[in-house]
Amino acid sequence: MRYLTALPVYNEEKYLDEVLPRVVKYAGDVLVVDDGSTDATPAILSRTTDVRTVRHPKNMGYGAALVTAFQETVRGGYDALVTIDCDGQHEPQLIPRLIEELGNQSADIVSGSRYIDTYDPNQPPPEDRRRINMTVLNWLRNELNLNLTDAFCGFKAYRASILDTFRIHDLGYAMPLEVWVQAARANMRIVEMAVPLIYLDASRSFGGSLDDSEYRLRHYRKVFDDALARDERDRAGGKRQS
Repeated sequence: MRYLTALPVYNEEKYLDEVLPRVVKYAGDVLVVDDGSTDATPAILSRTTDVRTVRHPKNMGYGAALVTAFQETVRGGYDALVTIDCDGQHEPQLIPRLIEELGNQSADIVSGSRYIDTYDPNQPPPEDRRRINMTVLNWLRNELNLNLTDAFCGFKAYRASILDTFRIHDLGYAMPLEVWVQAARANMRIVEMAVPLIYLDASRSFGGSLDDSEYRLRHYRKVFDDALARDERDRAGGKRQS
């Protein structure tokens, strides 16, 4: 299976020199989507010869970087896409296992889960993130009949044939909610794979108002509700609208 591994990055000068060589070691073709970084990220990427970079002229959001990765996967004729964050919380040596699971499980999406196995009690997840994750999982279970254990892990493998079916409106951190709604409604096969729970920087910022956990949860609920409403309208109209 020919696959692309994509890293969405924004101001990741702290991690790039360590993470990129490890990703290249275990992945095939590697794409970095630089979402308008203003630190030394572009300079570091400019001297990195074994990855390809697509740069957004300004910061558009985490979801926007993933949309670009989707588009580049389809454009490149790949069979699959792996997405992995660049902050050191994912282990690149698991990339081949994600791809293996995608084929073995005949899955459309293999999603990493940090909560299938008991995590190291000496490195618990930030409480507000765990609470929000659990709340969102209840939405997915109750309203989509989607039984997952981790709603927001960025370490995933997608079958390329599904990528151009997604219609993404939220370009920020809530983008995975739109993916889950559309994937569930399309009866895509989703499986989870256990991955380690690693938080190197528990204080990492979401940016602006999203750093307030209550505001972030309300925003996620609005994005989720909007995605459900669009799906209902599309079904009523007999088509999915962009």
